[in-house]
Amino acid sequence: MTRRRPAYPLPTVWFAALVAVSGLALFAWPGRSWSALLVVELVLLVAFVADAALCVAPHRIDVQRELDESVTLGETTVLTWIIANRATRAARVIVTDALWPSLQADRRRVATTLRSGARLRSRTDLHPTRRGRFPLRDVTVRVEGPLRLASRQATRALEGGLRVMPAYPSREEVQRRIRVPRVLEVGLRSIRTSGGGTEFDQLRDFRPDDEFRRIDWPATVRLQRPIVKQYRAERNQNVVLLLDNGRVMAGTVGGVPRVEHAMDAVLGVVQTATKLGDRVGMLAFDRQVRSILVPTNSKSQLGRAAEAMYLLESDYSESAYMVAFHHATARFRRRSLYIVLTDLVEAVVEQALLPALPVLTRRHLVVVAAVQDPAVKEWAAGGAHQWASEAYREAAAVNAMHQRGRATARLRAAGAIVVDAEPGTLATELVDTYLMLKASGRL
Repeated sequence: MTRRRPAYPLPTVWFAALVAVSGLALFAWPGRSWSALLVVELVLLVAFVADAALCVAPHRIDVQRELDESVTLGETTVLTWIIANRATRAARVIVTDALWPSLQADRRRVATTLRSGARLRSRTDLHPTRRGRFPLRDVTVRVEGPLRLASRQATRALEGGLRVMPAYPSREEVQRRIRVPRVLEVGLRSIRTSGGGTEFDQLRDFRPDDEFRRIDWPATVRLQRPIVKQYRAERNQNVVLLLDNGRVMAGTVGGVPRVEHAMDAVLGVVQTATKLGDRVGMLAFDRQVRSILVPTNSKSQLGRAAEAMYLLESDYSESAYMVAFHHATARFRRRSLYIVLTDLVEAVVEQALLPALPVLTRRHLVVVAAVQDPAVKEWAAGGAHQWASEAYREAAAVNAMHQRGRATARLRAAGAIVVDAEPGTLATELVDTYLMLKASGRL
């Protein structure tokens, strides 16, 4: 048990202003004397001591904090303070909470007057600007005397915290793709491709748009009406997401770091795959493996994926693709769809990603996904130039686009499927790619 420190009385702004005004008034008075100044200052001192004696002790003011455990980046959450006066006198209370600046609180303090036994609930909105864990601890309680000349202040520990999860701006678009009609469509399309992995679902009556080869003749003869077999997409297949958290993912696209776009895509694929009954796992890496999510098709896997990513901070070293790929294939031995979320920098692709890719393509299906910068494409489009620097910028942008195209071609030649999407569309394009591969039976 920590020992409570005494809350010594402190002069308020009102007391300092009163002392200053009285001094100036006595100085400007023609018949000023030191005795008059001494009397006035003595009266102010007595008033200060009396006000301090009547001031409620800060430990008589109870403060509690109510807050959700977690919030998604970009959303708003409410923090509520519950302030109660356990003293026998009324008290003017100012409560200040030491909130993190990146939580962007509408306000950090509450000023109120509480009667004896009164209780107040006050709230503020938090608008987090970055993800991570934000422990909340210190709360300062300041109580002013009835004359507002003296105050007593104490800081206490009020344990709590907030977890800011990765943003998921593509949630609505992804959910449109995994509604029941869409899921059934994937299951029906999967039987139309030879060699596709499918599972028998049920028998049903023949419809005009059904293929004749789907007719179940024994059931048709037995029931004396056309009966067809209905299949569904094969379930319990493995999808593993490899999230690059290294230097190439620290750059921003559209004001958002590339890794945040990738996290949005991770959440979209996890939600879609688990809805279709597939097992989804994840491995985040930079120069070393940072977090691992074991594949499962549980409904809670989306929350686990967010938990596995929200504490990641970009490492400005080169990513160890070979280490990450060997670790993933050793940990997840079942044939899987591997989705590598990184950037298509030609030098990195040629020197690090391509040499490591055979570790995956030897046995697994591989998708390499990245988000492109629309500003570079706009600069490369060219136009009238007013300054020489604009021409140099266009030349650099054209070169960057060509390098990105060469990197994409080399990855495809190595056996990978490449998804290079605009900002805000990476998640939906990856989900569409996954659905297409599942419908074609390539998983």
